[in-house]
Amino acid sequence: MSLETSAATSAPLPVLETEQDILARAKKASGRRKRNIWALRAVIVVVLLGAWELAATYWIDPFFYSKPSLIWHRLVEWIGKGTDFGSIWYQILVTVEEAVIGFVLGAIAGVVVGVILGRSAYLAEVLAPFIKAANALPRIVLAALFVIWFGLGLSSKVATVFVLVFFAVFFNAFTGAREVDRNLIDNARILGATRGQVLKSIVLPSATSWILSSLHVAFGFALIGAVVGEYTGAKAGMGFLIANAQGTFDTAGVYAGMLIITVVALLAEWGISTLEGRLLRWRPAMSTDQGRGDI
Repeated sequence: MSLETSAATSAPLPVLETEQDILARAKKASGRRKRNIWALRAVIVVVLLGAWELAATYWIDPFFYSKPSLIWHRLVEWIGKGTDFGSIWYQILVTVEEAVIGFVLGAIAGVVVGVILGRSAYLAEVLAPFIKAANALPRIVLAALFVIWFGLGLSSKVATVFVLVFFAVFFNAFTGAREVDRNLIDNARILGATRGQVLKSIVLPSATSWILSSLHVAFGFALIGAVVGEYTGAKAGMGFLIANAQGTFDTAGVYAGMLIITVVALLAEWGISTLEGRLLRWRPAMSTDQGRGDI
């Protein structure tokens, strides 16, 4: 046996990665990327708040712009001692109740009307100018009218939220219903499917991603509608609290109210994203690399 043959025989074979090794490495890289993202977000928040605190301490008047330390003090006061109008948790509950009721009603109505008009070109053509005119109405004026019509209670706030949410969901549901592959519908009709079966089995599943994507924006509009309604006229709620803080020149209170609303919106966004992930579990996942394009 030659020396070359002996050396080739004794050389170690390359070790191939198993599927578990590949998955473990990908999971580790994903975890490292998420930690880096959260660390960068934390740095941005710290820098912004620090710059604001320094600017309000040495250069700008905190009476008009407040500063993070004063806002934190107001939040601690509200949580620990309550507001001048009762517990802060009661104020949050009032606003969330108005937003959730209006959101649910507006989303259901938006989906139903959007899908019906999306599948009926004749009805859509007839009602198009009326829908566009209604969507063009200024919401702040509608909120004032709703207070006159329904009073300072829950109904006027729900009506304001309903209007904002309805149009946000309607246009997406309308587009989603129209974007359904016509060949799928024709094949289903050939196989004997009724209109109801086509709507249930083809149109609604196809429009689901459109509808769910609109809900992210719609709940933000729901909170805006509730706050605007309370700001226009109310007996309780975060909008009422912010309006009172503005009336007493409590800039820290205005920012504290805005911060609480932002936290509620982020929690709602997390819940909607979780729901979307479960309902769209059947959809093929997008490649991570595909979703990392530069802006």
